[in-house]
Amino acid sequence: MGVEENLKSLSISEEGNKNPNPNVKEDEEEEPEEGEIVGEEDDSTSSSSKKGVVEQPHPLEHSWTFWFDNPSAKSKQAIWGSSMRPIYTFASVEQFWSLYNNIHHPSKLAVGADFHCFKYKIEPKWEDPVCANGGKWTVTLPRGKSDTCWLYTLLALIGEQFEYGDEICGAVVSVRGRQEKIALWTKNAANETAQLSIGKQWKELLDCNDTIGFIFHEDAKKLDKAAKNRYTI
Repeated sequence: MGVEENLKSLSISEEGNKNPNPNVKEDEEEEPEEGEIVGEEDDSTSSSSKKGVVEQPHPLEHSWTFWFDNPSAKSKQAIWGSSMRPIYTFASVEQFWSLYNNIHHPSKLAVGADFHCFKYKIEPKWEDPVCANGGKWTVTLPRGKSDTCWLYTLLALIGEQFEYGDEICGAVVSVRGRQEKIALWTKNAANETAQLSIGKQWKELLDCNDTIGFIFHEDAKKLDKAAKNRYTI
């Protein structure tokens, strides 16, 4: 978790070192204005201004990990997911924004790339025990048009916006030649009530007017691209 600690200390030091007026040196006293009484500053204000104020991070309910599947490392002979690597794990609002503001957004990723955000210790693979009996909702967007939907999806995940939040595993954005897809992975595909609730909430969050579908991972493993939607909204 060294990366997390480095990011935390970086964000704190950046906030603490900001000077609201870079043209005025912090250790220089301002000239008193005409009529101003010098030396009668409120004691409480004076003492508090001398103390460095460090804002505490805002922890998330769950830690999350970004994963990247590099298209240049993929090969037709390789096992699916073998080129996928965890990138960063974050546990606070500040860490999330530090990462998000310094990584490529979907529109800037290479064709064939897959970028994931999953709950800590859940791997974005069918074989993961938490994902094995699950499925996914998918939204399809034109090439270069998924940045906003991806951000809204991430904020909904880490902000625990879903009524059935315990069902959520994570999300992935997949960049392809003519389109980009965002998929929301869940745990128990057979729990129709939970899946329909999640799909409806997600569609509303994205302000999506198109029909979205839910595919069971089990069907996808057996039928690949021929797998059919079990639920639609």
